[in-house]
Amino acid sequence: MKCIRCKKTACVALPSHHSGFCKDCFPLFFTKQVETAIRREKMFTHDERILVALSGGKDSLALMLELKLQGYDVTGLHIDLGIPNSSGKARKKVEDFCDLHDLDLCVFEMEKWGLPIPDIKQYVKRPVCSVCGKMKRHHFNRIAREEGFDVLATGHNLDDEVARLFANTLRWDTAYLSDQGPTLPASDGFVRKVKPLFRLSEFETANYAFLKGIEIHSDPCPYASGASFTHHKELWGELEYRSPGQKFQFYQSFLKKGKPAFANLEKETGDELNPCIECGSPTSAGTCSVCRIKAAVKASKAEAEVE
Repeated sequence: MKCIRCKKTACVALPSHHSGFCKDCFPLFFTKQVETAIRREKMFTHDERILVALSGGKDSLALMLELKLQGYDVTGLHIDLGIPNSSGKARKKVEDFCDLHDLDLCVFEMEKWGLPIPDIKQYVKRPVCSVCGKMKRHHFNRIAREEGFDVLATGHNLDDEVARLFANTLRWDTAYLSDQGPTLPASDGFVRKVKPLFRLSEFETANYAFLKGIEIHSDPCPYASGASFTHHKELWGELEYRSPGQKFQFYQSFLKKGKPAFANLEKETGDELNPCIECGSPTSAGTCSVCRIKAAVKASKAEAEVE
């Protein structure tokens, strides 16, 4: 196969686009997709401060580098989850990456905050992945709000968005279906959230990271075994293999036809939000769920120590 742009030998084949690119032209394709996402979804401008959530994986680091190359004002935020033999490696990759590219970085340590993920796994009787995700979203938004950032950007790619949409559709979860999308406007204590990689697949971000020489943290989380999210990705991977382009078509159709209907429904039934009495984050209760979890874990640990 030849590169669709320069006619050299292609190194990345993209069946969903009926095209392929060489090592020099593929990053240009990637850049174009990110530019299109930002422009069409009105995500942010060059005058705004952008906080980028960095896990150490290929997607978040690729996003951070691409936004810097496009001239945006970006700062990275890494949450050290305190998971033995895992979190330290991820943090090192993020710190090395930001040092190499002269990028500003903030690190928030869950252990110093008093709630490392191993404690959640031990004391909270809920799937650890769902609670971990809640914790990260809480601190991403809190730190972005407290530090005065205009927007929070995450490295969610097309595969992530399709798997999430599929899971929410299986449950007909109207609350999540109403706000799923590449841009979530700021409101009620939440900063604007954007996903500039939503037009790009996991395969495409992996190739960008490789061609740009980005050193990533690729070890799986030791607590994520059996997560349904992974199975949904596998199902969609098989469908995409048999019918290239289905992921993007499914997601785009939802944004055009499904999301508006669910958004109107949720406006009629959504609960009023007020600041949490403990941390100030928006919640429909007096104390937000994250502060309640933290208090419950602290109480359980104290009880276990007494016994």
